Amino acid sequence: MKIAKIEPYIIVHKLDTPFYFSQWQYDTRKICIVKVTLEDGTYGWGEGYGPAGVIKAGIEFFTPFLLGKDALGHEILWQEMYRRSLDYARSGSLQAAISAVDVALWDIKGKLLDQPVSVLLGGIKNPIIQPYATGLYFTRVENLEDTLVEEALIYKSQGFKAVKMKVGLGVEEDIKYISAIRKAIGPDIKLMIDSNHAYNYRESLKLAQQVEKFDISWFEEPVSPEDYEGYRRLRENTTIPIAGGECEYLKFGFKRLFENECVDIAQPDICATGGLTEAKRIATLAQAYSKDVVPHTWGTWIAINAAVHFVGNLDMNPGRMYCELPTMELDRTENALRDIVTKSDVNVVNGLINVPNSPGLGVDVDIDALEKYREIKTDDASFKIRS
Repeated sequence: MKIAKIEPYIIVHKLDTPFYFSQWQYDTRKICIVKVTLEDGTYGWGEGYGPAGVIKAGIEFFTPFLLGKDALGHEILWQEMYRRSLDYARSGSLQAAISAVDVALWDIKGKLLDQPVSVLLGGIKNPIIQPYATGLYFTRVENLEDTLVEEALIYKSQGFKAVKMKVGLGVEEDIKYISAIRKAIGPDIKLMIDSNHAYNYRESLKLAQQVEKFDISWFEEPVSPEDYEGYRRLRENTTIPIAGGECEYLKFGFKRLFENECVDIAQPDICATGGLTEAKRIATLAQAYSKDVVPHTWGTWIAINAAVHFVGNLDMNPGRMYCELPTMELDRTENALRDIVTKSDVNVVNGLINVPNSPGLGVDVDIDALEKYREIKTDDASFKIRS
């Protein structure tokens, strides 16, 4: 089954309510998705995480090397793209371009073989997933604490058993919001914090030690992704598990994290770190180092469905008769590109996901919505078509 066409699209949505975190403010969602079509018309969808325009250019760079090739040989195609980029893009957005194409090829493979991607990865080991709600970003409101508490209670009412909140505004302010949210949701809901590498080692240690009493399930990206020593020292000096890895690429990046004892929980983004093909390798590597894997997920249902199938196939580490349900990230922020452009057979019911059994990823794109939100470039202008 040969590849006939590879079509990357940039889709854009201006948010009704901008939000921000420790690094910058979001007022627009902009994502690159890709459609790979075979000679017989079979197609699959993929997605890249990162700067949409750069990822689109990366996909266009790889396309001539993939057209006419057998889509079922996805590891051969992955290696072709990797070798073509190795000299100048060992990490970064070209790896996200590889990821987008790779995810689409897995979607195609599932459709051709009439099997869900999780089965092709090795089987559905975890038929039920308990995702955590990602939200609790900062907004420009008069009383941010009340707004965050209200949002956290919504997630609790929806059946989520874990929520992740943003920190990074300053240690004392973070403590105030963490305390308020823990009090509101009670002791039975897991609470994670994510600073998006806002702090140095000294600041992150101060925050970690002062919020240990709030039973924090993990502290995500506490320091710069370049600061492996800071990660290691923090992990040695707090009881809170340390998570990170959304800024790492390929198994080689995670090997550095593991060798330096930086994290307890590895968070590869499937749509950035090398696709499902490389995420599977990273999961095997993590098991060898006795690390947990919880993928970072941010984007449309294409990315979410890929994560569902990946987590559905993960080994429990270590295995035992009675294990907690595996988890994954489920972004709850405003995202028309997720909720309108893409369609999924994944349903979240009372805070739980059942891994779907439909062929491929179980996701599709509404073509009319795609055209509505598509960014179209002409010679002299860029038009963002959106609601």
